[in-house]
Amino acid sequence: MTGQAPIPISPHDKRRRFATWLSLFYGTTFGLGGTYLPFFPVWLKAVGIDPSWIGTIAAVPSVTRFTVLPFITGLAERRRAVRGAMIAAAFATAVGFGAVGTQHLPLPVFLLFAATACVWTPMVPLTDAYALRGVARYGLDYGPLRLWGSVAFILGALACGVLVDIIAARHLIWAIAGMASLGAVIGLGLQPLDRPKAAPAGLHPAGALLCDPGFFAIILASALIQGSHAAYYAFGSITWQAAGLGGVTIAGLWALGVIAEIVVFALSPRFTLPPAILVVIGALSAVVRWTLTAQEPPLALLALIQLAHGLSFGLTQVGTMSLLVHRVPGHVMARGQGYLAACSGMVYCGASVLSGVVYARHGQGVYDLMAAMAFSGALVMWLARHRLQPQSAASGG
Repeated sequence: MTGQAPIPISPHDKRRRFATWLSLFYGTTFGLGGTYLPFFPVWLKAVGIDPSWIGTIAAVPSVTRFTVLPFITGLAERRRAVRGAMIAAAFATAVGFGAVGTQHLPLPVFLLFAATACVWTPMVPLTDAYALRGVARYGLDYGPLRLWGSVAFILGALACGVLVDIIAARHLIWAIAGMASLGAVIGLGLQPLDRPKAAPAGLHPAGALLCDPGFFAIILASALIQGSHAAYYAFGSITWQAAGLGGVTIAGLWALGVIAEIVVFALSPRFTLPPAILVVIGALSAVVRWTLTAQEPPLALLALIQLAHGLSFGLTQVGTMSLLVHRVPGHVMARGQGYLAACSGMVYCGASVLSGVVYARHGQGVYDLMAAMAFSGALVMWLARHRLQPQSAASGG
């Protein structure tokens, strides 16, 4: 029996398919974040969970980042199954959020959400590792690929913002679960990458990354700066809702920040400053942002402050990814991303739990604590900049 030989796929088509499906997966992954971050706390409050529990539940993903996550990223890398792990995690996440939505008491919500977070939180570092390998394989830029995640974040936040004014807040969990399900389906289209070549003899193992002062400075600075967003993620929407703002306005405020983030990602290939300096700028922008937010600004000023998210988060992310792609060998990139996520998780966990306690007593004063964290991250990166400079030739991914 004879058959036609398969038509070979050109390198250009492989590059295009990789970029397309990765952009879509980034979109659904961060679209899930766009529905989860602003409105999961609102759902928790709507089903009767008090602020101290909300702060604790919000910290759960951070705990999994420094416990379960490094194990999963390391296992996926050893098995050379990063793509498969991404797809499996996406399906498990969809099932997990659906299960969370069936519960309304603090302890069952906490336990089911903890199980969900164990499979959900590895998705971003696995996707970033997959993306950075593709960046190296096909000569792409990280920022323009990642920006589609930010676009979807806005769409998810706006969709939930509209839903807040249409349906009861206790039903918002189903929008979150629906977005997770869409991500699972999109994940099936992710393109396999060529298997990474065996590590050259003489390269240190993945565990030795933690003994590299430069690598440790990168992940610590990033953890402090990004962790300073903890109070914003946990209590921003609750505070705005208490101030009388409607769901669409709240979603719009989140969207303003992410629009600025998208602009930063889109322009990142043109950045010429050293990545370490980009991280310092992002950190100092966070200091200013949180200091002003602590003053309970009016809506007009708050809208302007939200634009600083492009620097406090976006510029920090661009600088961090560029530092990692030049500092971490490709054969241990997934574990390098896992260590970054673990460090971020430890810092964010403490910040989230502490922010719940401080917010309950001092309200917006919690942002002064966040400003101090961001300044600490700026200081770490500033002191390490000379150590990182020789290996940081580009600012884009």
